[in-house]
Amino acid sequence: MEGKQVTRRLVLVPVPAQGHITPMMQLAKILYLKGFSITVVQTKFNRFIPTDDFIDVHFVTIHESLPESDFKNLGPIRFLLKLNKECQVSFKDCLGQLLLQQSNEISCIIYDEFMHFAEAAAKEFNLPNVIFSTQSATAFKCRSMFGKLYANNVLAPLKGPKEQQEELVPEFYPLRYKDFPVSRFASLESVMEVYRNSVDQRTASSVIINTATCLESSSLNFLQHQRLEVPYYHIGPLHMVASAPTSLLEENMSCIEWLNKQKVNSVIYISLGSLALMEINEVMNMASGLAASNQYFLWVIRPGSVPGSEWTESLSDEFSKMVSDRGYIVKWAPQKEVLAHPAIGGFWSHCGWNSTLESISEGVPVICRPFSGDQKANARYLECIWKIGIQVEGEMDKGSVERAVKRLMVDEEGQEMRKRAVSLKEKLRASVISGGSSHNSLEEFVHFIRSL
Repeated sequence: MEGKQVTRRLVLVPVPAQGHITPMMQLAKILYLKGFSITVVQTKFNRFIPTDDFIDVHFVTIHESLPESDFKNLGPIRFLLKLNKECQVSFKDCLGQLLLQQSNEISCIIYDEFMHFAEAAAKEFNLPNVIFSTQSATAFKCRSMFGKLYANNVLAPLKGPKEQQEELVPEFYPLRYKDFPVSRFASLESVMEVYRNSVDQRTASSVIINTATCLESSSLNFLQHQRLEVPYYHIGPLHMVASAPTSLLEENMSCIEWLNKQKVNSVIYISLGSLALMEINEVMNMASGLAASNQYFLWVIRPGSVPGSEWTESLSDEFSKMVSDRGYIVKWAPQKEVLAHPAIGGFWSHCGWNSTLESISEGVPVICRPFSGDQKANARYLECIWKIGIQVEGEMDKGSVERAVKRLMVDEEGQEMRKRAVSLKEKLRASVISGGSSHNSLEEFVHFIRSL
């Protein structure tokens, strides 16, 4: 990385998960190029191994006694609760050592909203701190209101019958109760504890969110006007400002060569993120539906994503026959490069926020298959607000897969979605260039932390 002479240091604290590490490292690169010295504090879980793009960034690992198995066995919510308790003392010790060792002053701590243990240490050392939300402003809005809604029994339908879960949540259009960003892996009580801590501003000087006003003006306005204590800065999409390799898994570049042989808008890209699991029958139904659609597809099947199997070895010969004609299977793909490829005409996605932003920024419409958390709210926005998504709900069989793929890749409906996606792409690009809303907000944030 090339940057200006650095004088003041920022300490960044990411959540140890791919979807959180990626935007935090993009932010690290941006702030380095703005003239700051950067230290990234990690745990032993999912440590990011820096590439040459981050050669001038200082990485530190804090020590905690959580067993490696906790990351898989506890589920995301309970793991975050335990990690925050475990890291309080070790991060404080780490920060004390940094203050003794660093020749340049620590100006600020920027921590992922789910790593709120960092705030206590910042307070003890009298250091300014900033909350970074790596998810959507809409998800942050939901989390900020979760406690009140839960206390007033507004979220009771989440535990109710299916018909109630289909109803709209008051003042959260277009979200239904089933779209509210809760976890399928934990109780509402555990979710409430995590959310209460994640949105509690405590002593924070500001909040930054990886989003843009052209996507979420309503949610951003709500946050700024309902939570007046600190300024909010919308500084995304960060990957459009500073792109750098951030994958924790090895990317298979051969898929780009395969895409080069395909026609424009002829391939649907399938990737369900770094955490989602699929049962064998779901994989087989998906393969069957894809084969029946007669469309070409690039499919990421992550190692370990099919329970009981290291990769695809537990799948039958029938699976190989269904995917061999028009499909290309990889363990992991360079997603930004794939979505930017002219052969890609659609994206079958779990609708994590990074994937959502990356898809929109390349003008690619989406088939939505969310699993948990904020993914459901993102999918609803793709379908109902931005109108560039088709959501596949309920049981996933051959017929539902075939219909969704044909709607997006063949029918006129998909062509209209593609036009709207391209229009949104242009709005996003305008937001991050000089004079754009995200560009201006980022410059304001940089000026703000320089003044701390």
